Amino acid sequence: MADRRPRTVVTGAAGFIGSHLCEALLDRGHAVVAIDNLLTGDLANIAHLRERDLQFIRHDVTRYIDVDDPVDYVLHWASPASPIDYLELPIQTLKVGSLGTHNALGLAKAKGATFVLASTSEVYGDPLEHPQRETYWGNVNPIGPRGVYDEAKRFAEAITLAYHRYHGLDTRIVRIFNTYGPRMRLRDGRAVPAFMTQALANEDVTVFGDGTQTRSFTFISDLVDGVLRLMEADTHDPINIGNPHEVTIEEIARSIIELTGSTSRIVHRPLPVDDPKQRRPDVTRARTLLGWAPGVGLREGLVRTVGYFREKVADRP
Repeated sequence: MADRRPRTVVTGAAGFIGSHLCEALLDRGHAVVAIDNLLTGDLANIAHLRERDLQFIRHDVTRYIDVDDPVDYVLHWASPASPIDYLELPIQTLKVGSLGTHNALGLAKAKGATFVLASTSEVYGDPLEHPQRETYWGNVNPIGPRGVYDEAKRFAEAITLAYHRYHGLDTRIVRIFNTYGPRMRLRDGRAVPAFMTQALANEDVTVFGDGTQTRSFTFISDLVDGVLRLMEADTHDPINIGNPHEVTIEEIARSIIELTGSTSRIVHRPLPVDDPKQRRPDVTRARTLLGWAPGVGLREGLVRTVGYFREKVADRP
């Protein structure tokens, strides 16, 4: 590795977070093998990287993954990640969390690479502990509609640590809290893109429940910084990466309406089954072990995101 550039495989590379990781890795001098079956990803997210040292492979990681030449890191980001996606694609979500993670771990083992798993705050379910520490086991309904995503990620964590303990594989696990920024899809079901798409079109902004449920929103550059720090850290236990600034869903909706200059009004719809009532990370472990802390405030991040969504909404047929 000392005589060549580090080479990193990113699954789910054409997705929102995956594409930003590819770009950051290229900026750091890595060669990147980008894998995606484009089920929820979009080649437009990595089009600007194709002239750099990025190799794209269209492939479903629930099937055996074959990559030529040495690999130093495997970042497993492939999965539907929004409620709309995993409710419409329940079997695919379970398969990519189980078979896909198994195959990605197998690639890392065969290559002697460091493996980094994209897990999620959803492993905590509708939490009875607040804020959520990594030692909290969660409160998850395994047979509810959200269970296909929650349990897929919980299994992925379990098999990742099994590979570490049994095979000695060098592994990392990042538990990602709500992340937002450019390259999210319009109407992907998560709060920020849904609210921005509706507000920019001056449509009703849909808030589920009474809007008092809370989330903690992390700007994409802060998340990527945390992941890159974790790649190089000497720890195998899960680490929360998220902004501990907690806001209600109603507050984020009103902020987006104000920032966009929208005439939208807020309308309420019934809360989906098992929707978490509160979400805020304890990031003590990230601060202590990684020297990481979020640097982009919510308003600044929303301002940096609005321009992207304004352009996407304007280009809509």
